Amino acid sequence: MSSEVIQSPCIRNCCLDDNDICLGCFRALDEIVAWTKYDDARRQIILVNAQIRRKAYQTPAKQYP
Repeated sequence: MSSEVIQSPCIRNCCLDDNDICLGCFRALDEIVAWTKYDDARRQIILVNAQIRRKAYQTPAKQYP
């Protein structure tokens, strides 16, 4: 088992969208604020959700004729 703590994914490029999602790390504002209180299991879930948000943000919406 690793004793290394999962570090914050913050890239110091903070800009919140209309849903309070950071467009730098793609965490929700409440996830950012409480990051230091979470254990590694919760942090891992947050990182997975942030990856999903990033992909959704980068995928262009389908245009219908």
